[in-house]
Amino acid sequence: MWSSYPPVRASVGSTAFWTASMSAVWQTRACTATRTACCTSCAGGRAFITPAISPSRLRESTLLDYLRFQSGRQPAPSATTINDRVATADRAIRSEFPDVPCQVAHGFHQPFLHRRPMGLGRPRFEIGRLRVKEPRLNIVPLSVDEVARFWRSFRSARDLAIVGLMLMQGLRSAEVMALNRDDVLLSEGQLRVRGKGTKLRLLPLAPETTQLIDHYLRMERPDPCSAALFVVLKGPARGTPITPAGLRSLFRYHRRTTGIQLANPHRFRHTFASDMVRAGMSLPALMQLMGHADIETTMRYVKVSPQDVYLQYARAAAQCIHPQPGISS
Repeated sequence: MWSSYPPVRASVGSTAFWTASMSAVWQTRACTATRTACCTSCAGGRAFITPAISPSRLRESTLLDYLRFQSGRQPAPSATTINDRVATADRAIRSEFPDVPCQVAHGFHQPFLHRRPMGLGRPRFEIGRLRVKEPRLNIVPLSVDEVARFWRSFRSARDLAIVGLMLMQGLRSAEVMALNRDDVLLSEGQLRVRGKGTKLRLLPLAPETTQLIDHYLRMERPDPCSAALFVVLKGPARGTPITPAGLRSLFRYHRRTTGIQLANPHRFRHTFASDMVRAGMSLPALMQLMGHADIETTMRYVKVSPQDVYLQYARAAAQCIHPQPGISS
């Protein structure tokens, strides 16, 4: 189907077309991870599509054809990969061919009312993106026993501080590695965190986390060393920032030692969110702590068990102030 289009100046699959897509993302203030994902999607598109679409041959269903082409590959890409590649192709078409018909797949694109977070502003009509349904990931938080076993396997004050920031502050692994020494305000009990898109947020430090960081700074952190908070403690790289590979190796070793295969930084973040909700924290406050831009994202981290539902109902029913109907004998 795709090879039936004649080659043109900047066709889908050509270097010029995908370069236009990457340039559109590069000119925005997207973070490095977003730019890397865009390049990966472009590479996938170039591998699957021949350079064969001209502006005169683009139709409203071109993007839908591309989605079907991706879905028919063997082995089939995952739903997330297909959606990323379709979104990249959509961006490339709008960037390179701004005058072509709007990519609308009738029966697939549905209009909806977009409401701003917290209900601010007037809702506006938007068209949903063309995408395939992604299976919902059900990430189960770690139990109290699993956290205790994994925690006891650490001996280094640096490693305990890293795990403490993930488990008691809900930080992402990239946020932990991006911390500098100046970001820790122990006297004020606060932490300055650079989240996704280099967004800054100020978090309160739990007393236990403060003690862990203070012990690491006084007992193990080399002097002099780099400005990073967590650095390598031994070997020729002593004093240099810990790398993502080093952090993955650290967790891999302790997973093998404790036998808890589900222990990873992102699951610690889910465990933190679940613990905060069980403790009574509101979702808007948890959204600020976790650095989410949309409360719907925070909802994905919240897993409420049937026992939690029963306990919360019993607590609310005990505080009910409405008069109860009498039961006649």
